[in-house]
Amino acid sequence: MSDKVIIFDTTLRDGEQALASSLSVNEKLQIALALERLGVDVMEVGFPVSSPGDFHSVQTIARQIRHSRVCALARALEKDIDAAAGALSVAEQFRIHTFISTSTIHVESKLKRSFDDVLAMAVHAVKHARRFTDDVEFSCEDAGRTPIDNLCRMVEEAIKAGATTVNIPDTVGYTVPSEFSGIIHTLFNRVPNIDQAVISVHCHDDLGLSVANSIAAVQHGARQIECTVNGIGERAGNCSLEEIAMILATRQDLLGVSTNIKAKEIHRTSQLVSQLCNMPVQANKAIVGGNAFTHSSGIHQDGMLKAQNTYEIMTPESIGLSRNNLNMTSRSGRHVIKHRMAEMGYQESDFNLDTLYDDFVKLADKKGQVFDYDLEALVFIGARKHSDDHFSLSQLQVNSDSKTGTAVATVSLNCGDTVVQTCAEGIGPVDAAYKAIAEASGRHIELNNYKLSAKGEGQNALGQVDISARYQAQNFHGVGLATDVVEASAQALIHVMNLIWRADMVASQKQRIQENREMGTV
Repeated sequence: MSDKVIIFDTTLRDGEQALASSLSVNEKLQIALALERLGVDVMEVGFPVSSPGDFHSVQTIARQIRHSRVCALARALEKDIDAAAGALSVAEQFRIHTFISTSTIHVESKLKRSFDDVLAMAVHAVKHARRFTDDVEFSCEDAGRTPIDNLCRMVEEAIKAGATTVNIPDTVGYTVPSEFSGIIHTLFNRVPNIDQAVISVHCHDDLGLSVANSIAAVQHGARQIECTVNGIGERAGNCSLEEIAMILATRQDLLGVSTNIKAKEIHRTSQLVSQLCNMPVQANKAIVGGNAFTHSSGIHQDGMLKAQNTYEIMTPESIGLSRNNLNMTSRSGRHVIKHRMAEMGYQESDFNLDTLYDDFVKLADKKGQVFDYDLEALVFIGARKHSDDHFSLSQLQVNSDSKTGTAVATVSLNCGDTVVQTCAEGIGPVDAAYKAIAEASGRHIELNNYKLSAKGEGQNALGQVDISARYQAQNFHGVGLATDVVEASAQALIHVMNLIWRADMVASQKQRIQENREMGTV
């Protein structure tokens, strides 16, 4: 049996589908490229049949990725599999992942079929997928609650049909490690052709056992783990990629297996996913949490000063977290910025140096010193900017009265080639600014969520504002970053407005195409 565990990342499928606001194609591509650098073997990047947008995203990523295998999800239906194959056909190598429910409760209550019918559908789906690729994965949805005789039968028939990977998911996070590892052990003992496929596991975290269950499965023969960065996903989330990678690396002496994950990319990939998905990482999260390498107890601190390994079983540097925060000023040249980005693990293709340097100089003029974490924040925000943005902030002035609680905002807003200036009163400076922007743009957007956080340390930290807004039954996520939290708030709203403007342009273009087709038909 191989001593290599395949890492199958599903951040862009299972993780992304749980977000309040969908990621743009550009944001998905950013994450995909980061996953490729991280060294994931397979990345599941979407569900092409679900929407034209998802089809386009999968196709875009499949065209760009070279060193990881790109995968798309499909139900056990021909139309789903055809859509997945169509989106993936531009890739150098790809996998089709098809699935069907196998537990009694799913078969009877959701599918309303007999198990034999479901088995026949699974076999047909695998055979249909093999028409497009030799790399076909089949999943027994809710395997953790499937009667073991039925599960053994399903796995055997899927492999006979041509599945090269068979996935055993604990879909609802129900099992405990001894129970889940027992399922894997039984499959290896009872399925005669199990040596012809890789056995995979996909564990959810409803009871907080997804990582433990996955490790237990590996100890009993599983050689692929499906996971997501930061453990994001449906309900309580998925098995955490960074935890799996570092467990297998740190305890290789005990487990005897390894992965292709480049551990020094973990911290940066975690930060990128957190930022783009608007899902903060909890401070006490293993491996990537803010407190993961922090020592508060006097006894612990004393031990760390004497020998680092007294209380650290891995180092911050091992996951790419630098202890060195070099401060830069407006006198620092482009070569310094380029050097610092390289030191933090960024490649030149990850950012536009001219744009980053311009943003850096503006920030340095405002706050004097700029640190590594400031640069990273500028990169994340800069990646969301587009040359074709319709709206941009020219000037913002706010006067606030703490006695009455009211504020007046004056805004100059670039709307395409026109500059519109308006003034509005609100309850506090942010409310006044938002009302002025709404009046200037003519767009009144429903705000669902507003969150302010500090990027960096001390009183000169950058203020980041994340908002979730709803417009015409769609959710949009906007981000703003500035030394002034009111300006950051305005930038977040303008970011949402540009997303909406682009969505409207796409919708108008589709409508014109449809009208032209209808006229041609007539």
